[in-house]
Amino acid sequence: MCGIVAVFGDVDGNVAAAAESAAARLAHRGPDGSGLWMRLGSAVLCHRRLAIMDPAQGKQPIRGRDGAAVVHNGEIYNFRALAEALAATGRRCVSGSDSEVLAHLYEERGEACVEALDGIFAFAAVHGDDWMVARDPIGIKPLYYGRDRAGNLWFASELKALIDNCVSFEVFPPGHLMSRSGGLRRWYAPPWLRGEPGEPGDPAQLRRSLSDAVEKRLMSDVPLGLLLSGGLDSSLIAALATRLVRARDARAEIHSFAIGVAKDSPDLRAAREVAQFLGTTHHEVSFRVEDGIAALDDIIRHVESYDIPTIRASTPMYFLSRYISDLGVKVVLSGEGSDEIFGGYLYFYYAEDPQELQRETVARVANLHLSDVLRADKSTMAHGVEARVPFLDLKFLDLAMSLPPELKQPRGAGRGGEARVEKWILRQAFADDADPLLPSSVLWRQKEQFSDGVGYGWVDGLRAHAERVVSRRELAQAAERFPYATPATAEAYVYRDRFAALFPGEHAARCIVRWEPRWQTDSDTSGRANPFHRAAGEGARRLTG
Repeated sequence: MCGIVAVFGDVDGNVAAAAESAAARLAHRGPDGSGLWMRLGSAVLCHRRLAIMDPAQGKQPIRGRDGAAVVHNGEIYNFRALAEALAATGRRCVSGSDSEVLAHLYEERGEACVEALDGIFAFAAVHGDDWMVARDPIGIKPLYYGRDRAGNLWFASELKALIDNCVSFEVFPPGHLMSRSGGLRRWYAPPWLRGEPGEPGDPAQLRRSLSDAVEKRLMSDVPLGLLLSGGLDSSLIAALATRLVRARDARAEIHSFAIGVAKDSPDLRAAREVAQFLGTTHHEVSFRVEDGIAALDDIIRHVESYDIPTIRASTPMYFLSRYISDLGVKVVLSGEGSDEIFGGYLYFYYAEDPQELQRETVARVANLHLSDVLRADKSTMAHGVEARVPFLDLKFLDLAMSLPPELKQPRGAGRGGEARVEKWILRQAFADDADPLLPSSVLWRQKEQFSDGVGYGWVDGLRAHAERVVSRRELAQAAERFPYATPATAEAYVYRDRFAALFPGEHAARCIVRWEPRWQTDSDTSGRANPFHRAAGEGARRLTG
């Protein structure tokens, strides 16, 4: 939810006006209202609101009892418990907004307030002469920071709010906070993230823990839906959410959403099967390859990246989010994070040993804020829709990342012997023949990357378009034009070219990290480039046939 801009330093009227103008560039993140708070010579806070909790109240910047001011992008899932504890100390919340607890907590605990939060957030807080900015542990909510020519510090939810105001800027790291007195420091550092052994996780707890993660993310005062690709991850989230909602209201109507370039695309077929099994009100959206190509400028403007898999996957998610927003749905549950946690991408078949696999899963989770969660947030928030990601719940994450790594290696599913399947431990946790959560064909479906699953013609069409519009000469001279992050293919050149036009300069380019699969000879990011794409699929069919 929402978009924020904060400036700290020698703030005058001109700086405040520039900050308010920068916040207007984030209107897509908060179409339900705007707000501004400032103290001349010190700070200005700007907010664009997507009203999810207590839409009638909760306007930001939000104030504490003793005068603190806060702007927040995200959701605090344990806000009711925090509000009760605050009330016992005389700090009573006056709205049903989850963001209000941040102002009171900051007044009471200072920087230590972040340690009490269970949720997703990027927020800036001011109290007297002190201020702080913090980002959630995994970076599910985006945040950037930089300095203007006068030395003022700027913070914003998206690059587009900083590009004309700062002479230097970068990604604000997840799990960190910055304060006036203490500078930048990490506050979230569990053993698994540091590469240190901890207490081994119990795989028997996976099902209960993921269900708890989904349940807390059903918190909403506005309509909520389900993103459903028909893959294992989104289908598990959809199935758990459907059961939880129907346990409260057996007749509740639950909306699920899928997208593809053709009616017979892999994801649409599988999502259709899941929706029928779950009994959701299902929506199928189609887009044409030429429409996706025509929208590339808009996609790059919103997701602020030139990374190939990010652009490929953002396009269908962008179109689907527009459809969802038009229906009046503001919150969706999604399956991001599972592949990074459990080694679900097909290139993980090549990991030499469990320890190498574990190191790669840690690296992928640590960089999610530069890849899949960035794509999920910005593609949906382009249309004022918030994506929630239960797999990245902190309790579930601590459990899953502490599992013995050999349990995450591709292995036989026990239903045919010889075949191997990725994410076996997660699939097995939900394999209950007596009370199936999903059809077996979906529970054991091979990993299909989103940009492939919407229809193989999408990626093929992008490549063909790039080959037509990028000349051999341009590609040969790419290093001269783009000495940093030089594009090696025509498709990469198209994205790098458009990004440079929208976000000029090396500071912007350095905010992006390009992802390539490890351990395989073909560096293309499409899952189809991996030889296991077909072999693993045949194995999965043997297991379920």
